[in-house]
Amino acid sequence: MSLTLDQNGTISGAGQFDSAPFAPSGAAKKIARWTIGLTAFLGAFVINEPAPYELFLAVAMAGFLLFGMRLSRLSINLAMLWLLFNIGGLLSMFTMEDFREIPLYLAVSLFLGLSSVFWCAAIEADMGRLRTLMRGYVLGATLTAALGIAGYANAFPGLEIFTRYGRAMGAFQDPNVFSPFLVLPMLYLIYGLIYRSPLLAAVRFVLLIILALGLFLSFSRGAWGLMVVAGGLFYVFLLMSESSQRMRLKLLVLGAVGTASMVLLIVIALQFDAVYEMFEQRARLAQDYDSAEFGRFARHAIGFQWALENPLGIGPLEFGRTLGEDTHNIYVKSLMAYGWLGFTSFMIIVVATLVGGGRLLGRKRAWHPYLACAYATFIGHLGLGWLIDIDHWRHVYLIIGIIWGCMALEARHQDDRQTRALT
Repeated sequence: MSLTLDQNGTISGAGQFDSAPFAPSGAAKKIARWTIGLTAFLGAFVINEPAPYELFLAVAMAGFLLFGMRLSRLSINLAMLWLLFNIGGLLSMFTMEDFREIPLYLAVSLFLGLSSVFWCAAIEADMGRLRTLMRGYVLGATLTAALGIAGYANAFPGLEIFTRYGRAMGAFQDPNVFSPFLVLPMLYLIYGLIYRSPLLAAVRFVLLIILALGLFLSFSRGAWGLMVVAGGLFYVFLLMSESSQRMRLKLLVLGAVGTASMVLLIVIALQFDAVYEMFEQRARLAQDYDSAEFGRFARHAIGFQWALENPLGIGPLEFGRTLGEDTHNIYVKSLMAYGWLGFTSFMIIVVATLVGGGRLLGRKRAWHPYLACAYATFIGHLGLGWLIDIDHWRHVYLIIGIIWGCMALEARHQDDRQTRALT
């Protein structure tokens, strides 16, 4: 049974946990929710920087704070950790002789870190924003995936801007960022197919197919693996939280049907020669640039060795300038660009997110579906981070914000239970 808070912050009845102290009401609440949804929608279009997402998000953050959005202890702790992370980057910058664009790079890092704080606080203030957020995310992801598919198929002249190296990348700058962006909305649509109204099942299924095809045509091995890991974990989370034997049987059947559908979709796509050739090339476990003398894995080893010799790091972006290629590992990147201080702060955020979110997975709450989707995707990104830098991926900070927002909702829920017990 889920609970709801009234405008005074007291728990009442059974129903949707939808509001919080200081949450807006009436028209203001609708405007706030639409703003949240539009911001999430704009995250799907990052062809140029600064993207509309950053510009609109900056205005939204300022507006929400101006109109009274409060920061709880949890969100303040998250903000302090991101601040320490970027202080590490600042100290690392001072080891360099030429700063060049580094101050702007660190400013973006700090802004993105604070964006996760904003998502956390916004969700804590009004749990109903989660649904609007995910609807905006799904819509944006579907549109950008459709652009990637159309560009790959060369449906109209000029659409090649949505591809790179024969791979779909949608309205992004890189196929390897575009495809992981699609995983969270795919999980959310899967949840909707299982638990939401069957009246919209056909719509959800079509949207899911578009996202799946866009992900496949990106030919990103990391994204393929991310979807397998996140999808598998999400499936386990649903089975763990389901007490009805009938629903568990339904989940097992739907899991088999869903897997068969994805395999069928891949088989159909592979009937096209261009798709088959690219798939054969990209499906190899190790590419030449992975195992070369200064390939991806060799650079990982070099980075960890340099970290022992340079506790402050060697400076943001300096690793790529020195070796000709970036670290392609978020953990090495944290050590090299943000030093041991930044690396420690980042790992504290990771552990706190895993522990704080994981302890909520078995609890029946109204926000459980959103938490399960985000948590499974987050774990997948931690694995993906071993192969690519994700420190400037906007959707990663959104995922962290969702998990911490659910943690904040649970903390407030527990506080209110204690207050009721005392009174």
